[in-house]
Amino acid sequence: MAHPATRRIRIGIDTGGTFTDVVAFDSSSGRTVTTKTPSTPGNPADGFLAGIDKVLGLLEGTSYDDVAAVSHGTTVATNQLLEGKVDALGYITTEGYEAMLEIARQSVPDGYGNSYFWVKPDRIVPRHLVRGVGGRLDFTGAEVRPFDEEGARAAARWFRERGIDTIGVCFLHAYANPDHEERMRAVLAEEHPDAVVSVSSEVLREYREYERAMTTLVDAAVKPRLSRYVTNIKTRLESGAGRSVPFYVMKSNGGVLSADEVVHQPITTVLSGPAAGALGAALIAQVAGFDRVLTSDGGGTSTDVSVVIDGEPTLTTEGSVGVYPSKIPMIDVVTVGAGGGSIAHLSPEGTLKVGPQSAGADPGPLCYAKGGTDVTITDAHVVLGRIPPHLLGGEIPLDVAAARAGVEELAARLGLSPEACAVGVLEISAWNQANALRQVTVKRGLDVRDFTLTTFGGSGSLLLCRLMDVLGVPTVLVPPNPGNVSAYGLLTVDVKNDYVQTHVALHEQLDAPRVSEVYDALTTQAAKALSTEGFTEDQHVFARTADLRYFGQAFEVRVPVPEGDLDAAALDRVAEHFHAEHRALYGYDFSGDPTQQVEWVNLRVSGIGPIQRPEIRRHTGGGDVAGASRGTRPVCFAPDDGFVETPLLWRTDLAAGTVVEGPAIIEEFGSTVPLHPGFTARVDEFANIIVTKGGPA
Repeated sequence: MAHPATRRIRIGIDTGGTFTDVVAFDSSSGRTVTTKTPSTPGNPADGFLAGIDKVLGLLEGTSYDDVAAVSHGTTVATNQLLEGKVDALGYITTEGYEAMLEIARQSVPDGYGNSYFWVKPDRIVPRHLVRGVGGRLDFTGAEVRPFDEEGARAAARWFRERGIDTIGVCFLHAYANPDHEERMRAVLAEEHPDAVVSVSSEVLREYREYERAMTTLVDAAVKPRLSRYVTNIKTRLESGAGRSVPFYVMKSNGGVLSADEVVHQPITTVLSGPAAGALGAALIAQVAGFDRVLTSDGGGTSTDVSVVIDGEPTLTTEGSVGVYPSKIPMIDVVTVGAGGGSIAHLSPEGTLKVGPQSAGADPGPLCYAKGGTDVTITDAHVVLGRIPPHLLGGEIPLDVAAARAGVEELAARLGLSPEACAVGVLEISAWNQANALRQVTVKRGLDVRDFTLTTFGGSGSLLLCRLMDVLGVPTVLVPPNPGNVSAYGLLTVDVKNDYVQTHVALHEQLDAPRVSEVYDALTTQAAKALSTEGFTEDQHVFARTADLRYFGQAFEVRVPVPEGDLDAAALDRVAEHFHAEHRALYGYDFSGDPTQQVEWVNLRVSGIGPIQRPEIRRHTGGGDVAGASRGTRPVCFAPDDGFVETPLLWRTDLAAGTVVEGPAIIEEFGSTVPLHPGFTARVDEFANIIVTKGGPA
């Protein structure tokens, strides 16, 4: 058995709707190995462990005994919320505020003009499963009315008698003083010991009662299922290894957390998979020399897009999953139902629609020959010859005839040729993806043409040429092994915990020593968590930020806060940074207007435990297109042109500096790049494919 100090292999695993992606990094040799295995939706743990077995088999002479750590990106919480599969959930709040979830926020989608008949979505907890408990704190945390012990016990027994075993607790102003919530939790432990409980002062210690309540209830809702899943994975992983293996789960904020801790913070994983992809793509693009990047992660079920500026994906605390707002720090990702398994169908009006419904991995597209009955985006690609008649380098053969029969049937209903129908399916998908990219750029005052688009995921690069035309993006970067970028991203992220404390005060009235005191308390919490994760004190890194706004505004802007003790001058510099950031975001600021006061709202600390990242290596040139040739295949790029014999190139045989003129199909183990006529691809020194329109970049 290897000594712990000699264990050298770190593994990243991203479980998607269709495939489970695996990357292994051998720190002793610097070698990185990637592979894929089919996902197992019935029991995702099966696909997870099959992926580990497969990647270790590719690293000859290794076994579980050489595994130093495993990092995992999971969609368990995400899918549960997107599908609305929330089991019976109880809610305990301050007496008199039982209708908070019904009142919610007035947020009308698509504006008032098209929303005359808009109805608020169903509450995560129905009104009859809400109980109020007496007691009251004011906004400073001072007790106005004492906690009603007997009322609390009655509420706990009420839920126990009805078999409600998952409960969220959110009392008014608990962000300022958690005492009443802690007493409620103690009562629940005595009266209803089987209950799974989430309390708002632990989940989200900041003001805005509705968002704090919803975030707490989402945390409670996903806790049982995610806990079972993570515990099952950890148990089976350690059973296979015969020892304890450090196991981390990706968080929405761009960090990872140990499995032991994540079961207590399940809401932090709601964008686990997409976050890993955005981080992996950000690092790859930055090394290649691109600092303003749009990421597009195309999977089997959806496409996730985000913005990266100066190597860092943008963060938000105004995110949601499905209809459920979750006010936790998360990478700002927009998801659209445009993955390889997205289903093409006719609307009641007889028009062609694509997604958001997906055939997933089981039964999957028609070409999978596993019982699928609907035409999907993958079927359209295979009928047009844009992807090979197999997946994973030949491991999974595709039934081209079944896909064509389905497309022909759909085309007949539309009065189109099969080729026009298939191209139409892909055109709709491309516009769906383009609209998602506009949502993270144009809607936020950014010009999409100022960015490089980085496409990855198994299906992410299939429509890149059309996206360039639709959006006017000048350059697209396709990383090596694009289908495994999310799994690779898991090996690049640090352990990260976020802590927040609401501290509402006008800038002129701030007490610098008090602000320092709050930051010190948050830093102590973060340090304790990092020590629990195994990081020594000299490895701890802390990032301090604050949420500021102009007095009277409803939303804040987050800006960095310097380290060390704070004085009035340091606080003034933070305010100046806020003015500049507000101007960059909205085009104006009030820095020269003494009547517009700056208000501080939330103080935040992130505790970071850095890890060793795999090195992105340079490659030498010296090859040409001929050396990568794998023959030709008839491919249809435009219905009017029909099928044309198109060169097939094997990507790993394309040396740095090689230039490919379209049309061409560039294939590799887990992904394909169809290069349309009029486009050029160049392989850079890091093995990225750089696509431009016209001549090489």
